[in-house]
Amino acid sequence: MRAVGYGHGRADASSACLIDLQLPEPDPGPADLLVQVEAVGVNPVDAKVRRRELPPEGEWRVLGWDCAGTVLAVGAEVRGFAAGDRVWYAGALDRPGCNSERHVVDHRLVGHRPPAWTPSQAAALPLTAITAWELLFDRLRLQRGASAHANQTLLVVGAAGGVGSILVQLAQGLTGLTVVGTASRPASRSWLRDFGVEHVIDHHQPLAAQVASLDLPPVHAAISLTHTAEHFQSLVELLAPQGALALIDDPDPSAINVLALKRKSLSLHWELMFTRSLFQTADMAEQGRILQQVSELASAGSLRTTLQTCLGPIDAAHLQRAHAVMEAGSGIGKLVLAGWG
Repeated sequence: MRAVGYGHGRADASSACLIDLQLPEPDPGPADLLVQVEAVGVNPVDAKVRRRELPPEGEWRVLGWDCAGTVLAVGAEVRGFAAGDRVWYAGALDRPGCNSERHVVDHRLVGHRPPAWTPSQAAALPLTAITAWELLFDRLRLQRGASAHANQTLLVVGAAGGVGSILVQLAQGLTGLTVVGTASRPASRSWLRDFGVEHVIDHHQPLAAQVASLDLPPVHAAISLTHTAEHFQSLVELLAPQGALALIDDPDPSAINVLALKRKSLSLHWELMFTRSLFQTADMAEQGRILQQVSELASAGSLRTTLQTCLGPIDAAHLQRAHAVMEAGSGIGKLVLAGWG
């Protein structure tokens, strides 16, 4: 089958190491789905793995942790799925990624994608939707409901990116929080307002003064999606006593003074959406349930895809370009590739 990956002998860790491959057909296990891949999303984790992990001599590493496809076959232990089902998922970090014509995934990590959405629209969302959902409801333990947290503000740093674009929709649609998003460029600010974010501030300017000028409820929760090291002290200053800070990036530990949290009794939360699959946690199937709920919200018109650009078919040239755009750090929403050239 066709696939895109890189090998042991790569010259460097740039996106140029990605090449078109012919690989053996995957062999699904009893709890797996065999999926025909129709569209894939690109995420920062793809570049992180590409830069950090070198496959053994003679082997290939296939990236890709956002898939929309159709089930071809199901394992003997699988329940709730059948051949022909249209699905979406992010998959597992410790298994081959989905940048291949056919892909094997544990069914507990999979949901039925929104029926009216195209594969490209669907592939933009799984990893970021799970990350956003877990940040809000698993890590910060926020309550759902129109009146939940009605007198509190949520600040989202880097809100126009892939995770932020779906997170602000979930927070506004499923809680009573007042949402403030940060974005520095006119295009990203416009992108957030198009998703209904009324309060948008510039993360290149002092955050506290901007938030204070809005005269909003106290900031009881903050989610930092990028450049946490730069904003850590400002976020500690902004958060109300007994508030919570969650993050997903990899800041320099020397820039994160956890003792600064003590005076206000602030809590710090890390989110990695691959934790459940990496450790085969007892609640691993929660990710499939999250995707089902997101699909239902999308079908009801309560959520929109965060697809920004479909760059073309799934091949090495287009994935190289997608990685380069993503690593430039100025993207809005999600980049997707669809079909096989």
